[in-house]
Amino acid sequence: MTETIYIDGTDLRLGRMASRIAKLLINGNKVVVVNAEKVVISGKRQSILNGFRRWMSIRTLKNPEKVGPKRHRSPDRIVYYAIRGMLPKKPSGVKALKRLKVYIGIPEELKSVKFTQIDEAHVKYLRGPYVRLEEISRLLGWKG
Repeated sequence: MTETIYIDGTDLRLGRMASRIAKLLINGNKVVVVNAEKVVISGKRQSILNGFRRWMSIRTLKNPEKVGPKRHRSPDRIVYYAIRGMLPKKPSGVKALKRLKVYIGIPEELKSVKFTQIDEAHVKYLRGPYVRLEEISRLLGWKG
């Protein structure tokens, strides 16, 4: 029997949150993540932004301007693809990914739900600087 777990992404570190959510999905749970724009990435602002800009510019080695996939800029898609990258590349991983939903903000139908926090991924345990995903997305060209 699958359980639906509602996670509030406010002040959670992207990598640690994504690995915990991937494990929940592999175990057969449904996961709903809200407030994706409030997820943080640890590190200096300029360093993170340069890394994301480089990742956005490289599409293929053959002709990066004309061919290849375009990257998503919205925070919910960045969180989604971070979690997808931590799932196995097998049919079990594809099935697990179908049990994931990521939202910007809190949708109306989820206002009354009790959300959980992933304590070990919280930013309060972080010593250095960090940047919110919303700020990174806006600097990359997201218009949300």
